[in-house]
Amino acid sequence: MLKVAIFPNFQKQNAFPCALEVCKRLDKLGAVCYVDTAYAAEFSSLAQVQCGTFFTLAHEVDIVIAIGGDGTILRCAKQMIGSKALLLGINTGYLGFMASMEADELDMLGRLTEGDYSVSRRMLLHGELTGEGTKTCFTALNDIAVSASMGKVFPFSIYADNILLGQFRADGMVCSTPTGSTAYALSAGGPIIEPELQCMEIALICPHSLFNRPMLLSAERRIAITHTAGSERQIFLSADGEAPIAFPSNYRLELCRSSHEISLLQLKKSNFYDAVHHKLMHSVKGFPEQ
Repeated sequence: MLKVAIFPNFQKQNAFPCALEVCKRLDKLGAVCYVDTAYAAEFSSLAQVQCGTFFTLAHEVDIVIAIGGDGTILRCAKQMIGSKALLLGINTGYLGFMASMEADELDMLGRLTEGDYSVSRRMLLHGELTGEGTKTCFTALNDIAVSASMGKVFPFSIYADNILLGQFRADGMVCSTPTGSTAYALSAGGPIIEPELQCMEIALICPHSLFNRPMLLSAERRIAITHTAGSERQIFLSADGEAPIAFPSNYRLELCRSSHEISLLQLKKSNFYDAVHHKLMHSVKGFPEQ
């Protein structure tokens, strides 16, 4: 029997009715649905939905369905690190680039029980911030960004396997996975990378130079970032857009490929470049805004 955990973001428009409809349809297909106990009241009308701690559920079910936008999928993926479950995104947000389907395409859910889908395995970034005898670790599916408060330019150095790649002055930098190449790194002028490639991208944010360009590095590299901003600048890092973490000048940030992966479930027969065409190119092709 197929076991499915639901991860909804009720801050997104239509996410609540979509989540209820997903549970109803999966029940008719013979699947068992689970939600976090925090949402027990919202799903109380569906007696067949079972509750538990989401982190535990994510490591016990076959499929996790994130309902919301790209941010919802990213937060859900963090809870799934180390899980063998497949992650399916249903978009009820604005862009939903990582989502496999839209809220009006729930008829496709029948493919889950039929095994009629493909799986895209995505690498993760592992980060370690060390200094003054402490170490803070974090993981990102999209990217890890370093920047100064108030958009201030500051000096920093980037190394790969202890080899200096360069010393820069910029608003910051973004280190992204191929999955994240269509997010913050793209806005910073980086290239679009096929999501199954194994590499890391470094893009500078508003560099104070005419010639700095994004760099692609092997996923086997270990990247390090240090800065000399001093006490007059507050430098922060953020993993997948989460709450910023202070990055003092006497600390060192190291990034590498995580030992874990996230498996995104794809129900549509379309490919990655179809999503690029329809969701990223609409503004230049004259498509209506959604």
